[in-house]
Order: sequence, then C-alpha cells, then structure tokens
Amino acid sequence: MLENNQTAVSKFFLVGFQVSQDLRIFLFCLLLVAYCGTICGNLLIITLVSTSMNLHTPMYFFISQLSISDILVAMDITPFMLHILLNNGGTITYISCITQFYFLGASESSECFLLALMSYDRYVAICKPLHYKIIMKRGFCVTLTVICWVLGFSFVLIHMTATAKLNFCGPNIIDHLFCDIVPLLELSCNDAYNVHLEISLLSIPIIIIPITVIIMSYTYIVLTILRIPTNTGRQKAFSTCSSHLIVVSIFYWTLFSVYVIPTKGQTLTMSKILSLLYTVLTPLANPIIYSLRNKDFKKAVEAVNKFII
Repeated sequence: MLENNQTAVSKFFLVGFQVSQDLRIFLFCLLLVAYCGTICGNLLIITLVSTSMNLHTPMYFFISQLSISDILVAMDITPFMLHILLNNGGTITYISCITQFYFLGASESSECFLLALMSYDRYVAICKPLHYKIIMKRGFCVTLTVICWVLGFSFVLIHMTATAKLNFCGPNIIDHLFCDIVPLLELSCNDAYNVHLEISLLSIPIIIIPITVIIMSYTYIVLTILRIPTNTGRQKAFSTCSSHLIVVSIFYWTLFSVYVIPTKGQTLTMSKILSLLYTVLTPLANPIIYSLRNKDFKKAVEAVNKFII
C-alpha cells in the first residue's frame, strides 16, 4: 500500500489500435510479415558477414552489429504488439513493462553509437585511405563495438532505474502499442520532473554526441570527395557511404519525430503510427538497404546459392 491508501499497480493494460476487427487482422498480418522479414533479413546479413571472407572488413562487421541491434528491437517489441492486435489489447506485468522499455531503449541507444562508429569508419576509408588498414584493425574495431554496446545498455540502465522508482497507483491503462517512456511517465503518481531532467541530460551522450560525430565525419567526407578530380572517382567514393547515409536519415528522422518534435496537438493514433516507424520500419529497412545497394552482399548471396545448388 502506498500513501493515501493507493494500491501499487502490478499490471498495465496496453490498448493498441482501437479499430475494426478486419483492420486489426490486416495490421496483424502486415506486422507479422514485417517481423519475419526483419528477423530473416538481419540474420542473413549476420550469417553472410560471418561466413564470407569477402565481407571480413570493418564496415561489414559494423553492419552485422547493427543487424543484431535491429533483431533485439524486433524481438522485444513486435511479438507482444501482435498479441495486442489479435486480442484488441493486452495485459503486461509491471516488471515485463519496465524490461520491455529497457531493452528497447538500450538497443536504440547502442544503435546511435554504432551509426556514429560507422560514420567514423567511412571517414577513415575515404579521407585517410592509405592508413585505413593500420587504424581500423580488427582488435580496435571489436573494442569500439563493445564500448558502443556497453554505453548503450549502461546509460539506459540509469534511466530505467529512475523510472522504476516511480510509483504507479492507477489508472493502469496505457493507450499505446508498447511500454514507452512518455506514456509511463503520464501514469506516474509522483512528480516526474527529475526523470524528465534526466532524459534531457542523457540525450547529450546518447543522441547529441553521436550526431555530432556523424555530421563532422560527413563534412570531411564531402570535402574530400569534392577534391577528387573525376566524376567516376567521386561517384565511387560516395557510393561507399550512401547506404549508411540513408540508414542514418531514416533512423534519426523516425526517432526525432517521436521524442524530439513537440507532440502538442498530435493524435494518439498518429503517435502510435510514428512509433511503428522506428520499432518496425527501421529494423526491416536496414537489411534491405544494405543488401540491395551493395555488390559484395549480392555476390555473397550468389555464392551461397551456388553452394546450396
């Protein structure tokens, strides 16, 4: 029992989409296909990078780590989201809700750092090509990747701990598709000012610093590409980082649309749709972008097909 005879909430009810049954079934099928495509596509990239000698380079190693992050997001969010759509809402325990929020935040935070690391890799490859193999040694790349994962999970652990200390005494209805920080704070019986302040402070190392690294890296990359005398050389140099630019644009556009752009006047349905963009669309789009725009991946797939046949 809490103060004022208020009982602590042990379960939350996630509303999901309150639409007709036919539309919910359609959305269920759509998300199920997207989920299967996300898992299969990203597993394919991880397998190809692990088995194909042509893909044993820093760039593809980082892409495989990005695929791991996408799989974690998909497995954390989509299965229960499918359950909600199929049953027109669903109950989730307090512990499961906090755990879902933690792994989503940790995976997305790690992806922020990984994308910054990939932009640095492209900077070294294009701006310092003669020193690339010396700088981007395997041990150095593995160390940087481990740091990205540790930072991502550690920063969000601090945030999750503060959120878990809040009291939830009712109501317990979350009008959303999954346990996210904004709807959780709205249900808290405590003053969540300190948590909001903590979110703002944590956004500096999680979002601002990686974005700064990405912008600085691509500023130097563009300047270097412009100095290349031939159009063919410029196109070849730009093609090596075009896929990464597309992935970065999609990831940060969806992330900013949900957490940074003011939501005043935004309908709950629109908020849910925007949330789907970074929890479903981005993990699905990443393997498609890298596989369709990369000749090495295509060659690796063809080699696997020939081996199987």
